[in-house]
Amino acid sequence: MLNIRQYIFQFCKQNVIPLVLILPALCISIAGDSLIIPMRYDREAIFSGEIWRLITGNLAHLGWPHLLMNLSSLILIWMLFGKTLSTLTWAIVALVSSLFVTVGLMLFSPMTGWYVGLSGMLHGLFIAGVFANIANGYKLEYLLLVAVFAKLFWEQWYGPLPGSESLAGGSVVVNSHLYGAIAGLIAGIYIWITHKTTTLNIS
Repeated sequence: MLNIRQYIFQFCKQNVIPLVLILPALCISIAGDSLIIPMRYDREAIFSGEIWRLITGNLAHLGWPHLLMNLSSLILIWMLFGKTLSTLTWAIVALVSSLFVTVGLMLFSPMTGWYVGLSGMLHGLFIAGVFANIANGYKLEYLLLVAVFAKLFWEQWYGPLPGSESLAGGSVVVNSHLYGAIAGLIAGIYIWITHKTTTLNIS
């Protein structure tokens, strides 16, 4: 029994970031519209004082297909990059990325009345993780950077990727991906510079 407890403790400790995102997202989806609607990003509601939506809007989803698609992406990102940064750094990147998405929508996308989903934040996590691996000497990650920037370019010029809206079960707010990616880019560059500076000081 003790070994099982230790395993569960270690698992939770090593995967606290995805768990903190997955569990509330699941709870909101299980509750349905009774919780999705008061949790989603809603421009008018936020201006009326419901500022929690700046965070919870990233955790609410259109439906189960949308949720499962985003959670699958989150797990993949964590498998690829989870060990490259500390839990605290990941927490900061996640928080900043989520706020860049919702505040970005408020400031620069006033026509977007409401929004749900982790996808904007996931773009931030992905790009920060790519930069962290690049800082650690991995060269193939440059191809991942090219791929994600190409995706963002496509979305800004041509709209959502073919099939993405049918998978999500609704409209895709591509600007959320852009704002999350900007947060990830800022965080990634900071991580890269900090790593290089530390390496030089050690040398």
